[in-house]
Amino acid sequence: MRVKTVGKLLCAVSVVAMFTQTVAAETVLKLGTVGRLGMPIGDAIDQALIPTLEKVSGGKMTVEPHYRGSLCGEQTCGEQANQGLLQLWTSSTANFGNFGTSLSIFDLPYIFKSIEDADRISSEWLAKKQCDIAAEEAGHVCLTVYSSGGFRQLGNALRPVHVPSDMEGIKWRVTKSPIEYTLIKNWGAVPVPYDWTALYQGLQTGVVSGQYVATPWQHIAKLHEVSKYYTEIGGSWSGNQLSMDKRQYDALSDEEREWLHAAAQAFGERVQELDRQWVEDGNAAIKASVTEWYSPNDEELALWREGAIDAWINAKGTFDPETATRVLEEQGMTDFIAQLKQAGAL
Repeated sequence: MRVKTVGKLLCAVSVVAMFTQTVAAETVLKLGTVGRLGMPIGDAIDQALIPTLEKVSGGKMTVEPHYRGSLCGEQTCGEQANQGLLQLWTSSTANFGNFGTSLSIFDLPYIFKSIEDADRISSEWLAKKQCDIAAEEAGHVCLTVYSSGGFRQLGNALRPVHVPSDMEGIKWRVTKSPIEYTLIKNWGAVPVPYDWTALYQGLQTGVVSGQYVATPWQHIAKLHEVSKYYTEIGGSWSGNQLSMDKRQYDALSDEEREWLHAAAQAFGERVQELDRQWVEDGNAAIKASVTEWYSPNDEELALWREGAIDAWINAKGTFDPETATRVLEEQGMTDFIAQLKQAGAL
């Protein structure tokens, strides 16, 4: 009896030891994001990034997600990655600018005509080209670039806006982005830096009367309850990125990097699908409740693009003119290219 008992104990100890070794052998990548489940970024992490990485690695590499900014905000997530406190992080391409200008091209107004063009060009070559630059310039390996809400659209509480001159004199909420400030000013409105969390109340009280935000976000914040006039001008694409700290990335084996890139690709494809539906749902909900949703014709859109040229001029030095020209050419935007070149922006 004692021999059998000892044998059972030895077997149990062996199993525990094997299990401990297996757990210790796993590479756990801690991910910080302001995204959450129920939104495209969070759902794509849950539905694609995590299961794909577990599958291709046979469970040897896993992702530990921390949603809703529970670990850090967008900029601070990048800083914590540099400090080795986490490995993966997401942010807007604009906030990636705190670490370098390699992704600034995605923030240029009217660099893309549509969500489809943005997804296609980013996936085919632009994201890899710019992410390769980011790896050397920013200390972060950008794994994929994707949309979070499509394009920003104009909403205001005062009157219909069809062309830029219709915005004259309206106090328009802006972020700290120099590009956004220049856009709103050139379109005739009065740019007012204003906190996102107070925007609904600001629109109610008239402190500001307009906003330039991607429609799904406007829908979530219920801004359409106080802003009844919308204009579908597009322009600024809501680009986001998923990155890993370069020093930690370089410490991975070749096989581990292959696993990570496969998971990132699956994440990028899934977030594109979810985001397009999110945009459609947000647009439909806003259209059903506002006084006017206006889509400018080609001549009117040319006026909106004309107002964006100064933003391109101000951004010179943060993007490669040849790369930007190629992006525009692939979308047949020859007239805009001519305008930018004439103004000295390209």
